[in-house]
Amino acid sequence: MSIIRFNALQETLNRKPVEVNQSEKRSTLFGQNVFNKHAMQQYLTRAAYESVMNAIEHGTRIDRKIADQVAVSMKDWAMSKGATHYTHWFQPLTGATAEKHDAFFESINGSLAMEKFDGEQLVQQEPDASSFPSGGIRNTFEARGFTAWDPTSPAFIYERTLCIPTIFVAYTGEALDNKTPLLRSLQAIDTHATAVCRYFDKNINKVNATLGWEQEFFLIDTALALSRPDIQLTGRTLLGHSSAKGQQLDDHYFGIIPARAMSFMQDLEEECMLLGIPVKTRHNEVAPNQFEVAPIFEEANLAVDHNSLLMDVMQKVADRHQFKVLFHEKPFAGINGSAKHNNWSLALENGTNLLSPGKTPMKNLQFLTFFVNTIKAVYENEELLRAAVVSASNDYRLGANEAPPAIISVFIGAQLSAVLDELENVTKGKLSPKEKTDLKLNIIGKIPEILLDNTDINRTSPFAFTGNKFEFRAVGSSANCAGPMTVLNTIVAKQLKAFKQDVDLLIESKNLKKDEAVFNVLREYIKASKKIRFDGDGYGEAWEKEAKKRGLSNNKTTPSALKVMSSKKVIDLYEEMNVMSKIEVEARYEIKLEEYTKRLQIESRVLGDISRNHVVPTAIIYQNTLLENTKNLKEIFGGDYKSIAKEQIELIMTISKHITEINAKVIQMEAARSNANKQVGLKSAEQYCSNVKPFFEQIRYHCDKLETMVDDNLWPLTKYRELLFTK
Repeated sequence: MSIIRFNALQETLNRKPVEVNQSEKRSTLFGQNVFNKHAMQQYLTRAAYESVMNAIEHGTRIDRKIADQVAVSMKDWAMSKGATHYTHWFQPLTGATAEKHDAFFESINGSLAMEKFDGEQLVQQEPDASSFPSGGIRNTFEARGFTAWDPTSPAFIYERTLCIPTIFVAYTGEALDNKTPLLRSLQAIDTHATAVCRYFDKNINKVNATLGWEQEFFLIDTALALSRPDIQLTGRTLLGHSSAKGQQLDDHYFGIIPARAMSFMQDLEEECMLLGIPVKTRHNEVAPNQFEVAPIFEEANLAVDHNSLLMDVMQKVADRHQFKVLFHEKPFAGINGSAKHNNWSLALENGTNLLSPGKTPMKNLQFLTFFVNTIKAVYENEELLRAAVVSASNDYRLGANEAPPAIISVFIGAQLSAVLDELENVTKGKLSPKEKTDLKLNIIGKIPEILLDNTDINRTSPFAFTGNKFEFRAVGSSANCAGPMTVLNTIVAKQLKAFKQDVDLLIESKNLKKDEAVFNVLREYIKASKKIRFDGDGYGEAWEKEAKKRGLSNNKTTPSALKVMSSKKVIDLYEEMNVMSKIEVEARYEIKLEEYTKRLQIESRVLGDISRNHVVPTAIIYQNTLLENTKNLKEIFGGDYKSIAKEQIELIMTISKHITEINAKVIQMEAARSNANKQVGLKSAEQYCSNVKPFFEQIRYHCDKLETMVDDNLWPLTKYRELLFTK
């Protein structure tokens, strides 16, 4: 194995940056391989174009004849760009993307052929649904499922295949994907946010949720990654002593991007531009060999699709550059993990940001309305928001190295907190003319300058307001953005619905004017949700004790965090907002538990294999070398050898102790795993969490100690210093 390690290092050191030709401006490349508005205007008839745009903007159905026209035009456009196949591109509950390619090719009478693609093939297909996670919705023998075209996300060409974004549902109608609930949540937020917006402008007809994600990742040379069985099979290092130099000098963050990484990013950006993914930012992240790319924000559904597509493209581009992209939230112990910060806001059709104050008191009151309602929504549903970011991999990240803790809180900064504190003191009921003037001029009127000069960032906050958006920082780097965004849209939609009911009740029953009613309700919401606001350091026992006193949950593990999904409150919420049925919610709960269990099961098996078959044999080989050396010293020095070989003898004994502990812990871990495998659902996940997972660190401790003792020439696993600092 040590031969593999050193060969991998030599191969990595011989790498040269792949040359990337950047001949065109980004603006020229952008969207060339996307069937966007510009392409549709060129290839569609006026009637077909208007029908598609109505479907995108208003959700109207596309007539079958129009669908046939669209399909033919889409095929002609795709073939003009070299496409030979098409696929329905969807996002099943694996968290990844899925595709099945079919050729445009059709035979005629066995002797002739033609290219064909019609409306039926565009609108709907029937992939096998039995092999995807369903949480019990589909039995293995019930294979039928449907993918259906989502016209709100444009088709695109990648590697000579026309990719058509679709939803994925069971034959019986339940959603089997991440996109369907997201689309429903977007409809809910549109409906209820629009209704609230009409307090301030009766002409508003649509509100969009927007998303700007920040994708963090590690780049490891392919040869080095292949030399580590744990990286291959789990996406992270299960063993490895920390490097003497890590991130403590803060010399990687925003530093000069290494040549090979820069070449990869340039190539990636070219692909993103062609696919219409508006990537704008690239930089080194905090940990060595960690990086980030981020786009301009977009409408949430399109942004989610673009992030899923980006992760696919990154892996393919990385192959060309002999890199392995690690999306795991904590691939290396002791240094920063990777996140996918989700920057969420609400915007009108004209682009006006509802979480950005305006130039008038009325616009600022509109801002306050959506600002306070979002905070209230988070407070009322903090456990569900925590469940939205759970995974076996994210559990390793949360609460360490700048990552937010498992406690959900909202950071808004001292200045905005002061504004809300002042609004708490608004008189109940009707306002005096003086109070109205004071509110509008001295409190609400000053919000723009407060945001301009006093907005800070709290790295330990899982949900922070950052000037004109909320940044959901707890989302993990490997996550599909659809899950967290579906939850956030749903809880805010529910809160806005309740807000409108409360305001209307005051207007009708108390004869209050509209702005008075809004102030009164906001005052009560500010008081009710005050416990969720926290501007301090999210680490340590002090915040945990304070959070407990406030009644906030602290679900540190996936099994404990997921329990809320089976609650009546959550099921009622999803059903009321028409986002998911009880069956769909329960299915996702089962799928998440099963995925958690299986990932820990895999990690346990890999750890047992590496520690027994790689680490222990290597330690024994080195121990035998020490024994031979001690034996030779005894032959030469006789009775004096004990003092001369004192260090060797102590080292032999220490190695033996670590070997003994490794073998004992692996046996105990296997027994615990066997017991956990006899359980199902939550019980199995809990046993893996409490009885199996603790052995990971115990076994690792002894293996990592051996790494510091065994001859470097013998050690089989590529070391942290090599993985993190070989560029």
